[in-house]
Amino acid sequence: MIARNTARSPLKLVLLAAAGAAVVLTAGCAGRGGKARDTAFVARDVDTLYTAAKNKLDAGDTKTAAALFDEVERQHPYSPWARRAQLMSAFSYYAARDYTKSIQASQRFLSIHPGNRDAPYAYYLIALSYYEQISDVARDQKNTLLAKDALTELVRRYPATRYADDARIKLDLVNDHLAGKEMDIGRYYERAGRWLAANARFRNVIEGYQTTSHTPEALFRLVETNLALGIPEEAQKSAAVLGSNYPGSEWYKKAFALMNKHAPDTKAI
Repeated sequence: MIARNTARSPLKLVLLAAAGAAVVLTAGCAGRGGKARDTAFVARDVDTLYTAAKNKLDAGDTKTAAALFDEVERQHPYSPWARRAQLMSAFSYYAARDYTKSIQASQRFLSIHPGNRDAPYAYYLIALSYYEQISDVARDQKNTLLAKDALTELVRRYPATRYADDARIKLDLVNDHLAGKEMDIGRYYERAGRWLAANARFRNVIEGYQTTSHTPEALFRLVETNLALGIPEEAQKSAAVLGSNYPGSEWYKKAFALMNKHAPDTKAI
């Protein structure tokens, strides 16, 4: 997981604030709900049904809330409440960690209301639902790539929104995570003596994720693998870049020592 625990609290505040801004209850409807039954399949007037769903969400019963918001649209598809309920259903599923249904509900909202003022929030929920499913670098990174695509799309479409601001931060974390995956695979190949395959992975980090925290180590690993491949000139180039950009790092010190030991005839780095 990446930045899952540390980002949770402020993220929750952003989501709740956004949900409140996106869905505004009309005056007086809260008092009409009474003691609405929990079951989502009893025919009710739209005000009562929506209020029951909102009450369940406020109480933390997110799964029931999502089902009730779905019922608002099913029972009253032509009501103005249906649009509001679609978005609140997507949020409720997200809060319940049912990310697949949250994505589906958000995509449905966007397909029906592509130009709606709350569309950025729907894109945000899709991105978050993928982001929350990012796994450890040792596992498959399909959801990481989907999160990157969704976050990038959000920034592209709505660059001036607060959702885009948060997406940019998360994109940095996602890229760092993907770079970490490349490093993990590269180290595995290096331990196995598969120098060319390892070199390709470390080069991917330099070319595709050069602003991440993994760049100094990737440059050092290129020094190692290029020396192992018998091309000290390429090793010297990587060491020079490492020295120029990260002169005080432990990776530069290791690269300097390695070059002096195995390729003393190359130019100074």
